[in-house]
Amino acid sequence: MTGRVVVVGSLNLDLVIGLSRMPDSGETVFGDRLDQHAGGKGLNQAVAAARLGIPVSMIGALGDDSAAEFLRGIVVAEGIEDSGVAAMPGTSGTAVIEVDATGANRIVVISGTNDLVTPAHVESSLAALDDVAVVLTQGEVPTDAIEAAMAAGRARGAITILNPAPVRDYPDSVYRHVDYLIPNEHEAAHLTGLLTDDADDAVAAARALVARGAGCVIVTRGGKGSVWASAADAGSSGVFAVQPIDTVAAGDAFCGGLSAALADGLDLAAALRWASAAGALATTVAGAVPSLPRRESVETLVNSPS
Repeated sequence: MTGRVVVVGSLNLDLVIGLSRMPDSGETVFGDRLDQHAGGKGLNQAVAAARLGIPVSMIGALGDDSAAEFLRGIVVAEGIEDSGVAAMPGTSGTAVIEVDATGANRIVVISGTNDLVTPAHVESSLAALDDVAVVLTQGEVPTDAIEAAMAAGRARGAITILNPAPVRDYPDSVYRHVDYLIPNEHEAAHLTGLLTDDADDAVAAARALVARGAGCVIVTRGGKGSVWASAADAGSSGVFAVQPIDTVAAGDAFCGGLSAALADGLDLAAALRWASAAGALATTVAGAVPSLPRRESVETLVNSPS
């Protein structure tokens, strides 16, 4: 039986600037476009899981501005249960995203009401939900709320997943509640101080994070696939060949895809294939939420010849 994915995380208004190349320090360049999308790593990952046909609940906070109305409308339209999304005085989270002609991106996040998510709110919202199979969180809400999400999820018998992005220094008390830690190779390098230039280096970084308490660490490596390590074993997962145009939210699609697959009862190897397919497809469409693929597309890619 498919369980529920509960995402504890951020909801942001994304302002996406398209430009031919990134400016150097102190340089002014002309942009090609300015688009407005729903985003935030929490909302992105919730939508990614929901589009794979999994029941999803969101826990977070929105402000009292026009962005809040827009973002809550996206949550509801995607079929995500929103009783845990609090309405708070203040400005909703905002992200300014630059995307160049190669699809590379640079992101600045203004947290706004995402910083007002508290452990008490997380715990009470999670306690009110049934059939919780996976609790997923990221680095865009306060550390104490992240730890509360992981601890409360573990206490419920759910699989707990932390995507430590944007990267920050987490106390080991957080890792001890995490079943799956999913940094990219740059985040893994920051968290461990180790090189992640090749697959063996990335596995060594993953093992260092396992030693700090995480159950299994999956290091995503973009077009080079992913590697993973637990206390007992290690392995890798390949990539699907696509033509990328925008890498925004590819990592969120991977995390949402993995969460959905685990909630659906798949083992790690199969779940990683689903996550890789979701991440690959997200690079073929511009924007964050608009790029997140639906189940039919992911199934087609998963079942295609490798």
